[in-house]
Amino acid sequence: MKLLAGNSNRALAEAVASHLDLPLTRAQVKRFADNEVWVTIDENVRGEDVFILQSTNYPANDNLMELLVCIDALKRASAKRITAVMPYFGYARQDRKTGGRTPISAKLVANLIERAGADRVLTMDLHSGQIQGFFDIPTDNLLSAPLLATDIKENYQSPSDIMIVSPDVGGVVRALAVASRLNAELAIVDKRRSGPGKSEVANVIGDVDGRRCILFDDMIDGGGTLCNAAQALIDGGATEVSAYVTHGVMSGAAVERVNNSVLKELVMTDSIPAPERAGDGGKIRYVSCDKLLGEAIRRIANEESVSKLFD
Repeated sequence: MKLLAGNSNRALAEAVASHLDLPLTRAQVKRFADNEVWVTIDENVRGEDVFILQSTNYPANDNLMELLVCIDALKRASAKRITAVMPYFGYARQDRKTGGRTPISAKLVANLIERAGADRVLTMDLHSGQIQGFFDIPTDNLLSAPLLATDIKENYQSPSDIMIVSPDVGGVVRALAVASRLNAELAIVDKRRSGPGKSEVANVIGDVDGRRCILFDDMIDGGGTLCNAAQALIDGGATEVSAYVTHGVMSGAAVERVNNSVLKELVMTDSIPAPERAGDGGKIRYVSCDKLLGEAIRRIANEESVSKLFD
């Protein structure tokens, strides 16, 4: 087994390699002067089971192209099996036609990864589960719920007054998975979208008065949805509001928006590297998903069950 890292999240790749007690495969993933991706694998991978760890976060197109070129390089170097390990699957929000003459970009990305030569995909908390069906190769979608539920248990001493909140109707199943692990009640924020990246809270479904609320979602981009939901919960009588999110896209003024909001703290996994401005002194904290990814990679390499990680 070999583990190859792209440039999107080198720190996470090194942490996964450390967990597996496996050195990262020597390779050069660089750019030509015109920004074309250039890849050279500096050790023999013939007949090897190779895992490429590369999220497709910002810059999404550059990181996606790096992944595709790495897959092609390994395919031409006669690797036995190539698994694309994508902690964050970019373009996942474009998983259906939202109007006339619009693309289904998530399906296009799935096609590109397959045609490049990947034999398997490993990702975490897809924006919607049906994206697994866009691939005609085995696809494992890891769940961050056990990891984040464990962190909640460690940081909330008396969980009896905790209420898990889904920031929209589409995330109910995801939030319910955490609520069931904590034996907590569930509330829902009824959200209306006025356009891409813009949302408004219509009402809160559930009695949050006097409760410590924890918003749970798969990603935060501009931060508007979570911050508006947190304000609605405080207005509804919640004593405090925190948020747990798998993927911290954090584009634009998201960091400043979170730090200036009523949120007590925002906890995210390191599937996407932390922005520099999310440093000390703010409300943002990170939980590493290296052990979860490392154990899934080990199980795939040993032909063991991945789903048992979530039993």
